[in-house]
Amino acid sequence: MEHSKKHKVKVQVVNNCLSFVGSPCFLAGNFNAWSPNRDFVGLLPVTGEKLHIELENVCEGDLELKLTRGDWKTVQADRNGDLSVPFEVHVDRDMEVTLLVEAWRDEFPESTASSQVQLMDEAFFFPRLNQHRRVWVYLPADYKNSDKRYPVIYMHDGQNLFDELTAVGRSGPIEWRVDETIDEATAEAIVVAVAHPDTYADRENEYLLFPKDGVAEPKGRDYLADIVVELKPYVDRKYRTLSDTAFTAMGGSSLGGLLSLYAGLLYPDVFGTLAVFSPSIWTGREQLFATLTGVGSQKKQFIDLQRYYFYAGGKEIRKNVGLQGNNMVQDMLDFTEQFRKHTVAELKIDIDPVGKHGALYWQKAFSRFYPWWVEA
Repeated sequence: MEHSKKHKVKVQVVNNCLSFVGSPCFLAGNFNAWSPNRDFVGLLPVTGEKLHIELENVCEGDLELKLTRGDWKTVQADRNGDLSVPFEVHVDRDMEVTLLVEAWRDEFPESTASSQVQLMDEAFFFPRLNQHRRVWVYLPADYKNSDKRYPVIYMHDGQNLFDELTAVGRSGPIEWRVDETIDEATAEAIVVAVAHPDTYADRENEYLLFPKDGVAEPKGRDYLADIVVELKPYVDRKYRTLSDTAFTAMGGSSLGGLLSLYAGLLYPDVFGTLAVFSPSIWTGREQLFATLTGVGSQKKQFIDLQRYYFYAGGKEIRKNVGLQGNNMVQDMLDFTEQFRKHTVAELKIDIDPVGKHGALYWQKAFSRFYPWWVEA
């Protein structure tokens, strides 16, 4: 078996921030499983001065790095307080790289949610799941001062959509900026965001429709049914929505993207538009294709009227043991090729060649999806 080549990488940290001089500084990245407090660089010097750390035995390939002061609340930020993509370099030799500290995230307000975001219910009951879930709602800026009705998109992983304060992520608490995207758009919509369970295992159990290793009795069908039968009617009663299929969407990423795809196939009379980001088709290709080919003529009439926005990143390659390097772009293209043979639904394919599996890329994909949906 061929082993990856190893190299030395010297990381130079240049401090250009007046705050927190003398505080401990740590280096996080894909080299240390994104631990925010394992690799100590040194105490932050006065502005203009530098710190150094040398990484031994870095595997050849893409190296991603961020600086923290010990946890994700104190991760580095740009001058506006925004979190950006990790510093990235392709390692194919011994090298030296420089990271610049301009600001720290905790110098800015913790919450990044716009004033249009509200907690609709701290514990909305999903009876088929027998679970309570937090549900947020985004209302357009002119909602209180008009009598207009608005299209609605139902979205999964609600913690990650509006606010860094509640967001979680492999490389820090990055949110999708759904609220900012709509704030800045000309067309308006309501967003209903459902929180995912606290653990990955529970989220996987709740978002999958078919069994796989480690998930014997998935609850995805119950979750979707609760959205359709319980949550949507409640939202339509409580808010001024355009409740028809043509104005109702669902979106999500990863397992949430796959779940949204199934929502479109199982409830085409409810969801007219689906935002399917980085769908985890690898969890059950055969079951997904069987669901597609098993769609009856009555549902197919509605599917033919639907619109689907498929997104995947060119660097979304799963290398886990036993998965033989599943390629999300190829999985998506294989499915959409079959989809086009079964329906005349409108499909939009969005591939970012440098996109990876994470919130920063879904944030950008949502900013492209949103006008495609509401301005059609």
